[in-house]
Amino acid sequence: MSTLTPAATDARDILVVNSQVVRGSVGGRVTVFALERLGHRVWFLPTILLPWNPDEGRGHRHVQDDAGFDALAENLITADLLPRIGAVVSGYLGSPAQAAAVARLVAAVRRANPRALYLCDPISGDNGDLYVPPETAAAVRDTLLPLADVATPNLFELQWMSGRRIESEAEAIAAARALGPQRVLVTSAPALRRNATCNLLVTPRATIAAEHGLVPDAPHGTGDLMAAAFTAALLAGLDDESALMRSAATVFEMVARSVKRRARDLLLADEQSSLVNPMALVSCRRVLDAPLRA
Repeated sequence: MSTLTPAATDARDILVVNSQVVRGSVGGRVTVFALERLGHRVWFLPTILLPWNPDEGRGHRHVQDDAGFDALAENLITADLLPRIGAVVSGYLGSPAQAAAVARLVAAVRRANPRALYLCDPISGDNGDLYVPPETAAAVRDTLLPLADVATPNLFELQWMSGRRIESEAEAIAAARALGPQRVLVTSAPALRRNATCNLLVTPRATIAAEHGLVPDAPHGTGDLMAAAFTAALLAGLDDESALMRSAATVFEMVARSVKRRARDLLLADEQSSLVNPMALVSCRRVLDAPLRA
């Protein structure tokens, strides 16, 4: 893991490894747009090509063969501009073998820039089910999470990756600490308020909860947006609490505005102000738990 602290790196490039859809606002399309709008140069390595979000209907899935993906990764590893990368953000994988290539990329970026941040969004399932093969989810758990400075699982992914059943905030905190990364941002964590959702940031020394109202029928892509917003906030030098509040406000505001306009996707291009200057109110509290000893 890196030793990134707020404002520790001036490198503005971010390497994104995620899915690519032709139409819609999910996966890499969300991550890349948000990061570029926030002023970052983005390197984008697609893991799979889809016509649209699979929830919208059947479509062809194009996954490059593992040898081809490895070759692209090796090209990036030898790039002379690698020291410009201040963060790596990985998401949906198209095959289990891609995890090893991503791990090599992370290692190469850290050699070129020891302060680079690695955020792993262990995209693998939701609502009680995996939507990737178990072998792919296991590769993320076993190969990528141990390398990550930050992980951003949803509640189901946290349960699957940790092997724990979670029904309370305390259980979510314990599972997050068992996961490995120094920062684990649990989206869709158990909320204290009714009709609310919680983003729970767990570190070895503290836990911070950011809650806001639940927006029914939210479009897909919120996890990708959270990963992008939180990465950008950390690279901007914000402390954990400020980064969490800004990221949660960005996602809440984007979702609320998109739903209000009855959009089936996140309206990233239309509502860019939500990325740059979110105004949504998010309640934040420090959780009194038992932090790990140093």
